[in-house]
Amino acid sequence: MAASIPPAQYDPFPADPLPDDPEEDEVQIATGAPLWAVLLHDMLTRPTGFPAPARFAALMLIDGALVLLTLLLVVLAIPGPVSAAFLDRPSLMLFFSMAAVFTLCLTGLYWRCWRFLSFGDCIMLSTAVAGSMAAAWGLCLIVSAKIRAVPLDVIGFALLHSALLLVAMIGARTIRRGLREFARAHIVPRGERHNILLLGELDWIRSLLEMLRADRTNSFHVVGALTFDGRDTRLQVAGVPVLGAPDKLSQITEALAAKGLKPESLVIRGDTTMPRRAFSRLVKLADQCDLTVAHARDLQRTKEGEPRIEIKHFELADLLGRPEVSLQRNVVERLIRGRRILVTGAGGTIGGELVRQIATFKPSAIVLLDHCEFNLYSIEMQVRDLFPDILCHPELCSIRERGSLDDVFRRREPEIVFHAAALKHVPIVECNPCEGAHTNVLGTRNVADAVCAHGALAMVQVSTDKAVNPVGVMGATKRLGELYCQALDLIGQCDPESPRFMTVRFGNVLGSSGSLVPLFQQQMAAGKPLTVTHPDMKRYFMTVAEAVQLILQSSARAMEAKIDRGTIFVLDMGEPIRIVDIARRMIRLAGLRPDIDVPIQFVGLRPGEKLYEELFDTTEEQLRSSIPGVIEASPCPVPLEKLVKAFADLSHLIAERDEEGVQDLMKELLRAPAQSTWARTLRELTREIDLVGKAANE
Repeated sequence: MAASIPPAQYDPFPADPLPDDPEEDEVQIATGAPLWAVLLHDMLTRPTGFPAPARFAALMLIDGALVLLTLLLVVLAIPGPVSAAFLDRPSLMLFFSMAAVFTLCLTGLYWRCWRFLSFGDCIMLSTAVAGSMAAAWGLCLIVSAKIRAVPLDVIGFALLHSALLLVAMIGARTIRRGLREFARAHIVPRGERHNILLLGELDWIRSLLEMLRADRTNSFHVVGALTFDGRDTRLQVAGVPVLGAPDKLSQITEALAAKGLKPESLVIRGDTTMPRRAFSRLVKLADQCDLTVAHARDLQRTKEGEPRIEIKHFELADLLGRPEVSLQRNVVERLIRGRRILVTGAGGTIGGELVRQIATFKPSAIVLLDHCEFNLYSIEMQVRDLFPDILCHPELCSIRERGSLDDVFRRREPEIVFHAAALKHVPIVECNPCEGAHTNVLGTRNVADAVCAHGALAMVQVSTDKAVNPVGVMGATKRLGELYCQALDLIGQCDPESPRFMTVRFGNVLGSSGSLVPLFQQQMAAGKPLTVTHPDMKRYFMTVAEAVQLILQSSARAMEAKIDRGTIFVLDMGEPIRIVDIARRMIRLAGLRPDIDVPIQFVGLRPGEKLYEELFDTTEEQLRSSIPGVIEASPCPVPLEKLVKAFADLSHLIAERDEEGVQDLMKELLRAPAQSTWARTLRELTREIDLVGKAANE
């Protein structure tokens, strides 16, 4: 390993030429290491006690001796006029050697590191030897008449000597490297060996093997290699067998275990761009074989020398195992560009990502609304730093305060409103039903009413799968917010100029504040067990970027294609994933072993939680969508007048802190859609009005 030179000693223009090897870190010597190994290692490693010119001269002396010995060997082995010329004048041999070494010096041969001898180094050495031999034999032709008299003999003689010299010089460097590594192996303390498998291209596998072997302090032992296509099976790379493709990982692991070489980790290339589905499948295969998955760039050692793959901030999308949703930018740009946008809850995880993505479409202004001063300050600084050309208006306001909210709408006149403000933590809202209803129900009503009162074009509400057939307070409050927005959207069917109210529903957002992934990361970093509520609990997952792309794309397409009013948009998130599987996968992605390095504890369901989340209510009709990656739901809503009256009653119950009354009223309202035919009747009336209008025009 290359030494780290202290700044005070660093000289960018050294006076002395560089020797064969750069100075390297002091090697840790094992207790009781044999003296011969220590002396041999010190002799073959660059000795710091000798000046650079002396070491440089020693290298040239060694090569000069090789030139002289090989020349003498060829002279004695092949009698003839050329040999006679050298035997008659022994000084000519010395002259030849000096000329050859001088030419080798001019080629830069002694400025190269030969400790890691490679094919490229051998090519360079061959070129240097060819050049030096041409120069030396050319000078001999000039100074010796006997050699000049037999030019054809000289060509064969020179070729044989050059080949022998090249073998000798490569051999000397190889022996020097081998002896040094042999000595190093006897003086470096050996810890516990950790068997690993490598997966990648053969060239990368060979390079990584050389790096691992060059550092004898590493504790990783490569027991086999895998390739993605498995076509190089039964070959060997640098002495390591190629065992097949990842599909046969189970059989490969069993075969190695039978030989006492069971691997602990599967190591892939750190910069490999592997599709998310393929990576997820690889992780599952490794799980089944009790292997951790690591990137080569993450191979680390602690100060105590223990091999450990550091817990890192990996791509959370790797956990999903399905293709990520791609954003149709042209459609979204037509919705956002040049318009005034307001985002509630702008300082939160979803709200902040909404602001950042919206800013890329160059709106005329963004209004950042949040009730938390620090969150508002943080997102404002991000916008001003990343998008200095975007006009940004921070508004410290709670959506609970109807008067303050109306004032913001009056002053800023937003055209599109994205409503991301909400109380979302299930156990906390369950313990505080009045606060949850005040924010998620009445707050949503306040925003929607402000949209109607101040002439905005559309409002996009961010909802959750917990609003589907809710069993807890948080889900119930979000469902009532959905019903109010649906009712407002449907009532506008008779007026094409009325604002649109769209609801976007998705599952758990990986990495959002207070969600399970940051919690698991904190628990692992602290060395604590990962806490999971139930072994069978399943959830739908998506990334923050996916959630925001769904919001933008769905709202843009709904506005442009005039999708039926009241429609709910749901991301097609594939199959739900067990929480315990997410926990195990995170542990393995961190290079640790579930239930061994990091235990998993089951703590039981919390109030308001369900084992399984759903994406559609029992009263909703699931529809195919024209938006890629999105499913639509046709609602069975509650009449607007009924919601207006019930929300007024809810407001009085909240003011009186009647938690039981709040919960009873919400339950009663959620039972109403099951018997409601209001939406169907409203659509039929709208169609009749349209038919009458068309007939009148004709």
